Amino acid sequence: MNQMTSVHSNTAHSAPSHLFSDHAGYQRMFRQNELTIGVFMPQRFYQGNMQVLEGQSDLVSQADKYGFAAVWVRDVPLFDPSFGDAGQLFDPFTYLAFLSAKTKSIALVTGSAIFSLRHPLDLAKAATTIDRLSGGRLVLGIASGDRPIEFPAYGIEYDQRGKRFAEAVIYFRQLMKEGYLNIHSLLGNFDGAEFLPKPTFGAIPLIVTGSSRQPLDWIAEHADGWLTYPESTYNKSGPLRLAEKIKAWRRLIPNNEFRPHMTNEWIDLADDPNYPRTPLRGGYILKTGRNGLIALLEEWKDAGVNHAAIGVHFSERPAPEVLQELAEYVLPYFPSHTEIQPAKVNW
Repeated sequence: MNQMTSVHSNTAHSAPSHLFSDHAGYQRMFRQNELTIGVFMPQRFYQGNMQVLEGQSDLVSQADKYGFAAVWVRDVPLFDPSFGDAGQLFDPFTYLAFLSAKTKSIALVTGSAIFSLRHPLDLAKAATTIDRLSGGRLVLGIASGDRPIEFPAYGIEYDQRGKRFAEAVIYFRQLMKEGYLNIHSLLGNFDGAEFLPKPTFGAIPLIVTGSSRQPLDWIAEHADGWLTYPESTYNKSGPLRLAEKIKAWRRLIPNNEFRPHMTNEWIDLADDPNYPRTPLRGGYILKTGRNGLIALLEEWKDAGVNHAAIGVHFSERPAPEVLQELAEYVLPYFPSHTEIQPAKVNW
């Protein structure tokens, strides 16, 4: 007989399960005191021509074969020219489903799904579908959103995004529970229905990006991991500041349990391996040779970072060339964790 579960978003304890010992995507990316590398898509900057995306899935397939830990795709519903960055262009969930069929082991990550804009039922349906199609490789980076133009387009007030984000996280986690559910939330209500499909490994990791309009203690209690911006990357002062931020967060995590930290950087990888770490566009992009990148990754690892997502869409060199150099000379220092394999998929 199916179990009846009653949950109320304003009262239910919604701390994450942290039972990810068998989760293929999570385990490929994260170990305490270690760092892995992922790649951000797209690998070319959109400037009004969709042709820059041609061959992108082949690059992801190659990244999978090289052994990168994760591929990250962004969630940008509308291109606001004032931001100057259209993001991935494709819907992140649809694109990850496509990529799951072209890869075998690499973790599939949203960076980040805007939980404030979409209903938790739709988010959960897309997420658990990809999770099942990929054998349990989905890791959800989630955020409250930062592009004001998108919120009125959805009929949502921009200043309510933090509250909606927190409610969506609770609702989403409730949907993962077994049996028939009773859910009563500010975002919707139903009684006596079951949500399907359930995740391959019982839960989908939710990685909070930035503050997502939440206090640090909320992130410490509710997030399965935390992604923050890296501070400056051209010298050691940035990683040192990042280390303090990570320590402050981890001091608040219940029971001192391990939860991973992530950061990211857009790089322009120079031909010269010893090219010094040089900030471009006010620090938005880091130009460096591979040795400078290795040094930065080591500093991040010492700071407590467990995964680094690297974007090369601003690089002057061709993306396949940059990816190959990273795989040959950088990835061996920060290998992915391959002990836990994805579940067999035969849908």
